[in-house]
Amino acid sequence: MSYSTADSLPPVTLDDVRGAQKMLTGVARVTAMEGSRHLSQLVGAPVHLKCENLQRTGSFKLRGAYVRIAGLLPEERAAGVVAASAGNHAQGVALASSLLGVHATVFMPKGAPLPKISATQDYGADVRLHGQVVDETLAAAQEYAAETGAVFIHPFDHPDVIAGQGTVGLEILEQCPEVRTIVVGIGGGGLAAGIATAVKALRPDVRIVGVQAAGAAAYPPSLAAGHPVAVDNPATMADGIRVGRPGDVPFRIVGDLVDEVRTVSEDELATALLLCLERAKLVVEPAGASPVAALLSDPGAFEGPVVAVLSGGNVDPVLLQRVLRHGMAAQGRYLAVRLRLTDRPGALATLLGVLSVVDANVLDVSHVRTDPRLGLTEAEVELHLETKGPVHCVEVGQALREAGYTVID
Repeated sequence: MSYSTADSLPPVTLDDVRGAQKMLTGVARVTAMEGSRHLSQLVGAPVHLKCENLQRTGSFKLRGAYVRIAGLLPEERAAGVVAASAGNHAQGVALASSLLGVHATVFMPKGAPLPKISATQDYGADVRLHGQVVDETLAAAQEYAAETGAVFIHPFDHPDVIAGQGTVGLEILEQCPEVRTIVVGIGGGGLAAGIATAVKALRPDVRIVGVQAAGAAAYPPSLAAGHPVAVDNPATMADGIRVGRPGDVPFRIVGDLVDEVRTVSEDELATALLLCLERAKLVVEPAGASPVAALLSDPGAFEGPVVAVLSGGNVDPVLLQRVLRHGMAAQGRYLAVRLRLTDRPGALATLLGVLSVVDANVLDVSHVRTDPRLGLTEAEVELHLETKGPVHCVEVGQALREAGYTVID
């Protein structure tokens, strides 16, 4: 069903979420709930991971997109649907439309990762690349909807979408009935609003904590103001929650039902993603790792049992490489060091010998001999090293200085 304005949208109820769950039977997977021994030890209580990264299309977005499109009137379906997204919502709309026999047009930024563009096309959508940022892409999609009559499928600001996402909450209660705290990432707010609607209706004692990237945290100032407030130039590696303004519909629900909204740094997101990969053997995108980042940043703040929702796993391989390296650096397991040495035959081999003694693994070496900053007999070397943690980093630096090297950075 369609509505003309945000103000005319009805509230989302537990019955809506239950209806969405029936609609999604055989469409969306009931995703796994995996225990995390490492996080449980850290928090001092059982921690479980709700693996929406293993959902069809790689994120929870299929749930809301399918419920929204399935609820369209016959004449609306005939006109087709249109969406704007850099990734997860695009794929959710594409697959949902294909399953329901509805033509989908999806606008994506020109810089969207090629794997996400390809996946959206493979799910059957007509992909159009427009704009450099999502705001430009969104404007193009809305213009297309006005010109063609296609129904615009918003990624989070509609009751049907929220009801679909709320089915994650019902599954959490079925899989972990003893849960005391649910931690979930927040972008526009659709997933958190849906989970809160379902869970608070059945278990008002469960604490729900939302997590935003510090560089794109629109909810804290919005909740303080009592209405959605836009954040200028939201910036974070977690593109799944990089939203500049809360949705009107989810904002009301989050304000009423979500107990707390926390923020996490880019270093914490990178460390969390690395932990998911190494300890849980799960590929998770930065937005999906945000609940784990919150647990790592303040483990004593969460009453257990805790369920952390891993909302998606669609991470661009190029970004994954950068994030993993950043995560290793944040843990003191990756060290970049620049130093000067005397430029003579065998000098580099001698340097590498010093690093071998302290068991530092050399990943990359950059050797510069010609630079105005260098003396006639000097050379500058930049080394990228794999180390064993902060203490080992200190040992490496100390060994280099004791060997007579001038460490610049």
